[in-house]
Amino acid sequence: MSLNLSLAQHPHRQQQQFSSLDDKPQFPGASAEFIDKLEFIQPNVISGIPIYRVMDRQGQIINPSEDPHLPKEKVLKLYKSMTLLNTMDRILYESQRQGRISFYMTNYGEEGTHVGSAAALDNTDLVFGQYREAGVLMYRDYPLELFMAQCYGNISDLGKGRQMPVHYGCKERHFVTISSPLATQIPQAVGAAYAAKRANANRVVICYFGEGAASEGDAHAGFNFAATLECPIIFFCRNNGYAISTPTSEQYRGDGIAARGPGYGIMSIRVDGNDVFAVYNATKEARRRAVAENQPFLIEAMTYRIGHHSTSDDSSAYRSVDEVNYWDKQDHPISRLRHYLLSQGWWDEEQEKAWRKQSRKKVMEAFEQAERKPKPNPNLLFSDVYQEMPAQLRKQQESLARHLQTYGEHYPLEHFDK
Repeated sequence: MSLNLSLAQHPHRQQQQFSSLDDKPQFPGASAEFIDKLEFIQPNVISGIPIYRVMDRQGQIINPSEDPHLPKEKVLKLYKSMTLLNTMDRILYESQRQGRISFYMTNYGEEGTHVGSAAALDNTDLVFGQYREAGVLMYRDYPLELFMAQCYGNISDLGKGRQMPVHYGCKERHFVTISSPLATQIPQAVGAAYAAKRANANRVVICYFGEGAASEGDAHAGFNFAATLECPIIFFCRNNGYAISTPTSEQYRGDGIAARGPGYGIMSIRVDGNDVFAVYNATKEARRRAVAENQPFLIEAMTYRIGHHSTSDDSSAYRSVDEVNYWDKQDHPISRLRHYLLSQGWWDEEQEKAWRKQSRKKVMEAFEQAERKPKPNPNLLFSDVYQEMPAQLRKQQESLARHLQTYGEHYPLEHFDK
């Protein structure tokens, strides 16, 4: 592809003419033609891949033909999902700072990538997340009580307290449980998509990851498997500018992540991740074609991580307050959609105040409920891995029981379910 683009920029160059099929390249590994001039392909032979958008920063539709014409109820659900997530983030972030939970990761600034893509999927489409996609679950009506239960690791946690906070999972909502190691979900998602293809399931798999995770070897293996096996999968990259403290300028030299797609034979697009309608349109079309044509798609959503990477990070050490404030005040996905709602007459300041108050009340109720619940029984440490517990694991369980019988007074066992 790069070669063709290079030739297109030099119309005066004459390609060698061949008189028969035998004179044309017959190599099985590439589709190309011979040239008779030595020239290396430049990495930036064209300007950067354009960024598709539907709304400007004031929430105005730029090209009416690209307006998805979503009904009022759906747009309001997009907005309420984003703002509820934002409220939950603020409360759980402060909870961690107060020592109530061990860890947290906010979604500030990236809410549009979550809900815009989730709204374009079928509810049965399988989701593989990285760790900053809570908005997908929020849009799928995952209860606040379960978000809180997971972060607090109490008896209502579906994972029975075994995971770090924000490592959500929900079988009923087709959201595969988050795992901490970066990019492991990418080849797993491809395998799931291949299985869906073989079962003629009329289903797509969507796999989320950050631009930092795209540097992992698993990303490259996943892209290639998806292309060669022709899998119905959407690779959704949240390019938020930073891989923890590493800016994109130090992560890669090429044109972002979307530019890698054609090299693997994957249909690719770059979108404005702060424009929820652009994300929706791109994901909806990618889903339609992935299922109909059995092929992978790559969406690179350009956005910005306003919050710290996690509660273990202090981003002021590697970026300026002015930089963060620009994205928070001037180009935020929530404010952009609010401008749209106001211009449509579907929202006003009174509704905004009432919803903010109501959403905070809902989050606080779930928060207080989660704090009151005990932790899971320690014996659950040993269950759910093997159908029949092996001798070695049984030995460990018995050892723990003896230890607690002897030294139990030194542990807060009153906080655990009996």
